[in-house]
Amino acid sequence: MGKDVERTEFTRADRQRFRQKVRQCLDVFAQMLSESRFDTERPMTGLEVELNLVDAAGEPAMRNSDVLAAIADPAFQTELGRFNIEINLSPRPLGPAGLADFESSLRASLNAAEHKAELSGSNIVMIGILPTLQDEHMGPDTLSENQRYKLLDQQIFAARGENLEIDIAGRERLTTQADTIAPESACTSVQYHLQVAPDTFDRYWNASQAIAGVQVAVGANSPYLYGKQLWAESRIILFEQSTDTRSEELKAQGVRPRVWFGDRWITSIFDLFEENVRYYSALLPLSDDEDPAEVLASGGTPSLSELRLHNGTVYRWNRPIYDVVDGRPHVRVENRVLPAGPTVVDVMANAALYFGLVRALADQDRPLWTQMSFSAAEENFHAAAREGIGARVYWPGIGEVPVNELVLRRLLPLAHDGLDAWGVDPADRDRLLGVIEQRCISGRNGATWQVDTVHALEQTTSVSRGQALREMTRRYATHMHSNEPVHTWPGV
Repeated sequence: MGKDVERTEFTRADRQRFRQKVRQCLDVFAQMLSESRFDTERPMTGLEVELNLVDAAGEPAMRNSDVLAAIADPAFQTELGRFNIEINLSPRPLGPAGLADFESSLRASLNAAEHKAELSGSNIVMIGILPTLQDEHMGPDTLSENQRYKLLDQQIFAARGENLEIDIAGRERLTTQADTIAPESACTSVQYHLQVAPDTFDRYWNASQAIAGVQVAVGANSPYLYGKQLWAESRIILFEQSTDTRSEELKAQGVRPRVWFGDRWITSIFDLFEENVRYYSALLPLSDDEDPAEVLASGGTPSLSELRLHNGTVYRWNRPIYDVVDGRPHVRVENRVLPAGPTVVDVMANAALYFGLVRALADQDRPLWTQMSFSAAEENFHAAAREGIGARVYWPGIGEVPVNELVLRRLLPLAHDGLDAWGVDPADRDRLLGVIEQRCISGRNGATWQVDTVHALEQTTSVSRGQALREMTRRYATHMHSNEPVHTWPGV
């Protein structure tokens, strides 16, 4: 998201040219699919983690440019808010050691980055929403210096024509307005990337959609925003509202939001790119001089830059990705539903559950999504975001069931099978899926630990909500660096 742009204004001609180019890219992409021009020989996986910066008091530290300069590692990049940074780990195959390699690499990188961040007066916290964020932290000066973010801000509000309304009814109620997209920066997530063959993409994307609610319920870690206890995973509803380009009238007409679960199962990756082009106007109409049809005809690999840029401004929870590495094109699923944290081992346990489940479901002779309506998957997703690990979800052949019971009795065995199919080392498989098992048995994940700790501090020490949130955040950061899974963290 942090790619630099040089333009600051767009003309009508810019928008018309971009529309023509993105449609041409879509035609070329369809031709590439029909001619099987994609790299499928050594499928890779990827991992990105968005992070928060805090000061000694646990408050957001608006210093990402200083921290990134101190870290001096190209794996770390800017993000939307000045209190955000992101780490992108090098892709690798799963295989026997893939999950363990990701884990050791992420731990080593975060430990080194934390040491250097401290020299800039900051600390790194891996959490879905920073609990100490307040409305006053969110203004035009919150956005990082990258011109891309300022352009997105301008374009979203130009499309909307009025302030953003944030209205979240959870355990408590939050109602506020924003004249900038800065509230989106509160949403810090983990993204898992899974490269697949184009002819199996639909199975992996459908499987990802079907389990999204389960992922969110088990991995919830964002119960607080602006001092209010809202959803177990408030990041979901906040992200949906903070990037909404629609006026109330357009919502009433059924115009699709830019943060979108979708509305149907698919039969091809082309379905998703075609929907993006058909339903969404350009936010950043930046065109280059490449003629993708000519590049393809000459035996080259087109970058399809306009299609990729446009795709990056439609925020599907499971996003289709077209990319080119070393001149070879590939496609992958980007799974974006989970919050960051609480620890590296928790992040990798969530990864094991995701990679294992989607492989097992994609390999089934009778696909799950032929037994389940798409609307049921979406309802599961939002119910899980509201209620977290205590949610009840619908599952084919069972009906409505507590999510922890579903995971323990039905889904963990599937995830074991899926990781076996990837060739993951059995010891890593059992260790990481064991973390998920213990979360479900104990009923404790990041969200429940945060809420229990804040309530205990309020009740036993008579501190204010703000003081309790600051103290909880400091304790969270200490436990995070221990790398002990969240279900083992002590209470107050």
